[in-house]
Amino acid sequence: MDILQALLGRRSIRKYTSGVVDDDALAMILRAAMAAPSAGNERPWHFIIVRNRETLRALSQAHPYAEMAASAALAIIVCADIDVVKHRDYWPQDCAAATENILLASHGLGLGSVWVGVYPREARVAEIRRVIPLPDHVIPFSLLPLGVPDEQKSAAGRFSEDRIHEEHW
Repeated sequence: MDILQALLGRRSIRKYTSGVVDDDALAMILRAAMAAPSAGNERPWHFIIVRNRETLRALSQAHPYAEMAASAALAIIVCADIDVVKHRDYWPQDCAAATENILLASHGLGLGSVWVGVYPREARVAEIRRVIPLPDHVIPFSLLPLGVPDEQKSAAGRFSEDRIHEEHW
């Protein structure tokens, strides 16, 4: 898939078939995630792959907007290891870039995913930690249910000229 086609055609997918995501596709998605830019090249991210049906169900119940996780082939939890960051305020941007790369790579491979925000909502962080125990220095940033799409969505057409400003507001 052409990069612009991927960027302009990616949509949030919340319905999945019972199809599986093969290991090669998952490896490519994780390679794409780790190719994201990061402040000072720190790459503070870690990725938890969840395939266990019971854990996917628990995640779907732990987050108010993650019900689709129960039917996904897997979920990826993007986390940050704050012990490795020197540019402390930038790790959310680094993890956001990795999260977006996961969404784009999934779409490019014909899979579907959706970004379910976790950080900075303390209650959501705590609920993810309840389901997936994490060391104190690791913060769950986003949850991405992923699978074979069971819905088709056309490009959103979100371009808006009134959001563009030249030289001044």
